[in-house]
Parts: sequence; C-alpha cells; structure tokens
Amino acid sequence: MQMTSFVRLRAMAVAFLAMGALAACSDDDDPVQPTTGTLAVNVSGLPAGTNAAVTITGPSNYNQTATASTSASVPAGTYTVAAAAVTASSVTYNATVTGSPATVTAGGSTAVTVTYTAAAPTTGTLTVNVTGLPAGVNGAVTITGPNNYNQARTATSTATVPTGSYTVTAAAVTNNNVRYTGTVTGSPANVTAGGTTTASVAYAVAANPSVTLSGSIAANRTLTADTNYVLRGFVYVNSGATLTVNAGTKIVGDTTALGSALFVLRGARIVANGTEAAPIVMTSQRSAGNRSPGDWGGLIIVGNARNNRTGNIIVEGSDGSVVGANPAGVVYTGGTNDADNSGTLRYVRVEFAGYATLPDAELNSFTFAAVGSGTTFEYLQSVAGLDDSFEWFGGTVDGKYLISYESGDDHFDTSEGYRGRNQFLIAYQSTYITPRAGAGAVSADPQGFEVDGCNGGGCTAPAGGNAQSSGQADGLWNMNVMANYTLIGVGGTQTTPANGGVGVVLRRGTGGYYINGVIARWPRQAISMRDSTTNNRFLVDSLIFKSNYLAENGSQNGGVVFDPTGTNFGQESAFTGRGQTNEVAAAAVTAASLFTSLPAGSATTTGANFDWTPAASSPIATGGLSTFAADPRIAARAGTFITPTTYRGAAAPSGAKWWANWTSYARN
Repeated sequence: MQMTSFVRLRAMAVAFLAMGALAACSDDDDPVQPTTGTLAVNVSGLPAGTNAAVTITGPSNYNQTATASTSASVPAGTYTVAAAAVTASSVTYNATVTGSPATVTAGGSTAVTVTYTAAAPTTGTLTVNVTGLPAGVNGAVTITGPNNYNQARTATSTATVPTGSYTVTAAAVTNNNVRYTGTVTGSPANVTAGGTTTASVAYAVAANPSVTLSGSIAANRTLTADTNYVLRGFVYVNSGATLTVNAGTKIVGDTTALGSALFVLRGARIVANGTEAAPIVMTSQRSAGNRSPGDWGGLIIVGNARNNRTGNIIVEGSDGSVVGANPAGVVYTGGTNDADNSGTLRYVRVEFAGYATLPDAELNSFTFAAVGSGTTFEYLQSVAGLDDSFEWFGGTVDGKYLISYESGDDHFDTSEGYRGRNQFLIAYQSTYITPRAGAGAVSADPQGFEVDGCNGGGCTAPAGGNAQSSGQADGLWNMNVMANYTLIGVGGTQTTPANGGVGVVLRRGTGGYYINGVIARWPRQAISMRDSTTNNRFLVDSLIFKSNYLAENGSQNGGVVFDPTGTNFGQESAFTGRGQTNEVAAAAVTAASLFTSLPAGSATTTGANFDWTPAASSPIATGGLSTFAADPRIAARAGTFITPTTYRGAAAPSGAKWWANWTSYARN
C-alpha cells in the first residue's frame, strides 16, 4: 500500500518536471499583444437624412470625416474629434463634443459623443405685397436694411432676411401715359428671429405734375412721360439746342394763351421717338369732349434746306399777337443745305391744333418749312386740325406712315420747291369740322392733296418754262413724290365749301409724281390740274399721275372724276394719252367696300374702328405699279426710299396694320 503511494508520487514529480521542461522549451511562441483599439463616434440630434460634419484626427496624420455615427479600428493613441455646425431647412444645428480628446488603448474601446442641437434662428421672413398696378406692369420698390442690404422688388415677394429693421420705399411708375404712385404701410419693418413681417405698397393713379414751357429753350432739354408739359405762347427751341421728347410724353397748348405753339428753329433739333405702345401726344389742354380745332397752334419745324422763294419769307402766322411771339415772325427762306437734319419725329400725334394768329394766317398741325433730308419723319398723325394737317414749304425731307383724320383745310399741302418723298399716307374726312370760336375761319377750299409750285412774292421757280425735270437733284421745281396714299372725302353727306372737295389739286406750276393711290368719295372730283404752268410740267413728264384707283367721286358734281373737257387741264384723256393709266371704278363701287373697315365717322368712332387693309377681293389689292424699271424718271426720284407695290393705297393686303394701336380718332 505504501509502496504504491510512493510510485505515484514519483510519477507525478516526473510529469511536473516534464511540463516545466516543455514550458521552458516554448518561450519563443508567446501570443502577439494587440496594437489597435476601437474608436466609436456617436452622432445624434440631426433630422433624418441630414449629414453631420465631423472630423477625426490622430497619430500618423490620421484624418477622417464622418457624416453619421461610426466605429473604427484605429491605432492606439490620442484622437481629436471636432464637429462643425450644420444647416438644414434654414435651421442651424450646433455641435457639442464630449470624450475628445479620446485615448485609444491596444485592445481597448473608446467612445466620443457628438450631440447636435438647433441654434436659435438669426433670420426672419419679410413679405412685401405690391398691389394696384395693371397686369404686367412692374412696380419700383426698394428694400434697404442691416449690413448694406439693398434689394429691388417689382411685384409681391417674400424673402428670408437677417433680423433687423428694414425700410421699404416705392417710386412712381408710368404706364401708357398714366402715372401711379405707391403708398407704403408697415415700414420700417422689424424682422425678428424666426418671425414673419409684412409691408404693403398700394399703387394708385396719380396726376402727373405739370411743367410750363415758355419763351426759349436755349440748351439741350429732355421731356419725360411722367410730367405733363404746357406750352404757354410761342415756345422756341433755339439754334444749337436739342429738345428730346421721350416716348409717352404729353404736351398741351395753354388755352389761356391762345395760339400756343412749339417752334423748332433753324439749327435746332427735336428728337421725339415715341413708340406704338407709347406715342408722343401734342394736344389741347381742354378735356376730351370739350376740345375744338384751333385750341392751340401746332408744331413748326424750320430747317436749312432750299426752297424757291427769295427774301425774308416768314412762317404763316408766326408774327401774330401771341404770347412770346416775335413781331418780325420766323423766317424760313435762304437755306442752303438740302441734307440738313432737324431731328426725328416718330409715333407723334398732333390734335386740335391750327389756331389763326391773324386773319387768314393759321398755323398748321405739322408745318415743315425748308426741312432737309437728314430729318426723319415716320408714324405721324394729325387729328382735327383747323388748317392743313401737314404742310411742306420747300425742303427735301422724306416721310412714311402719315395720317390725317378730319382736317379743317387740306390734308397734305406742299409748295415752294418741296422735293421730298412720302409713302403710305392716309387722309380721312367724314365731316367739315367746327373750329373753336375766335380761332379762325372755316376753309373755303379743303382738299386731299393741294400742291402748288410757288405762290406769292419772291418766287424763283420758272412759272411757264418747259425745262425738263428728271432725277433727284434738278432745280427748285416743286417735285414731291407721293406713293401709296388713301384719300377719303365726305362724299355726298355734307355741303362742300365753295372751292373744296377735290381729292388732288395740282396748280401754280407744280410737278411731282403721284402713284399707287386710292382717291375715293371726294364730292367735287378726284383730280384737277388747274393751270397752264402746271400743264407745262405735265407735258415734259415732270408731273406723273399713274396707277391710281378712283371710286365714288363727284357725287355733288354730276359724277365728275377728272377735269371736264374744256375746263382746266386734268382730263382723263390727257393722262392716258401720255401713258399715265388710272382705273375708275364702276358707279356701284363704294369707298367702304374697298377696305376691311371704314366707319361712317361719328362722335363714337375710335381709332380702333379703322382697318385700311383691302377687303377680300378688293380691286385695290392689285393694280399697283410694281416696278419702276420701265420709267426712269420715277425710278430716279423714288430712289430706294419709295418701294414699288403690287397694290394700291396705304395698306398691303396681308401686311402689317401699321396704323393700329398708336392712332386716335376724335372730333371734340
């Protein structure tokens, strides 16, 4: 029994020694100690889907970003966790970091917490409500505030802005000659953090301020649409000065200074550029319904081109007893520069003008005295003027798109060596208008065209000579070109003054070319060539009347269209004999049937009632002189300014309605 125990003890000792020996033999295979640990960054507090802005830096240039909670195995060492603010849905979230710097031990786990919390707002909402303007018209609102905040607003708007006090202002707005001023409420507007503040701008129609123009304009001046201008007496734009008139501007004649008129003198310029949407209007000071022909004088432009009279010949009526008038009048003769430039008139209306400053000395709506070819005239209208609507005294200025509604005398009157060219003209007469009491006499001879070679003292154009006149630069004969005109008279509805009612009157030695026109409803006749001196121009082809359409003329004269045989020189046979063919409509054809819309003319008629486009199947849609190649005289004078057309009259069958939108029709 004892022997057995001893054996066991010895065996155990041997085993223990063996294990010790084995352990001693295994020293080179000890387990590797860990050199990394775990760094956990816990991010909280941001709305779902919003990224954090966390940066982790540590040993050996360790640099990582994290956008959400993350856990990473990193080398042991010290790590810094930083977090930037985050903005989401206009809310700023600031970050608080706990546990940084974070020491990571080998095999250990370390946590850092990034907690985002919403910061108190530093902005608010500012709404500006803009009301009272027509649709499509912009306001003129300015918002100023802290840190040089400056913003413009044209309509109702809402903006997020820094907190503080904001000032809202509104400038006046002009649209279609109507001025709107804005009333601001709620300014200054105090914007609080996270709050909503509202200011309002209410626009309303306001009367434009009035400025009186009198005496002389000696230096450059600009007239603007947000001001009404009143001409008091004769107002002169002096030589060397330019008067600029902005689109939409309104100028009226002072009814307490009868005969008030605007003179643009030789050497001065007027630059009046209206637009179809905003024409420039020169009219009576009296209200609509109370206006009359002769309420004021008109527009007179004096240039430096040549004419065919010598001596100091003055503009008719310029020496009258009107406030500011020069008793010596305004001289327009003696010019030397046919290319002179008096400026630009474009989209301009002159209404209820033509005051007689002396007996039988009326001013016209538009008076062009010796105006040169450097001047531009386009889209001009005369409405209810007491004397002529347009009158040219010599000069060379060209024009296009000219309209005369209800003239007191002639619609288009040229004389004294006028050599300009005009295309697309409309004259409409439905009644003989009544002038303002004391403004002047009713004309005894109102016509469509009245064209004179020269009349009065100092005429230099040969009265009876037969010298050939061809080309653009010959002599000082009256040699205007008129093309594509539509001249409509009163027909048989009115008693015609004794010597009036003729569509085209040619007299006193005039030449000129008249092509592609429509002459209709003139109660006496369509055309008359009054004297032998004018016939002399005709016989040498310096007077051409060709490719015109004549309808419904002579209703008060037995249906006469041309001069009757044996009376004057404008017989139809004379024209056809010289190859100047014209078409006379059948008796049943009316003026109204030629056009898309030709109203009877009344107090209720408006400018929108007129459509001068040829009606469907209208005879004036064709028959025009479509080329000038066969007639070198016409080609030379027309140049590139006058365009040949296949149609007759002022409107193309499918062309633009160039008279639309900017013209007016009124009889009082």
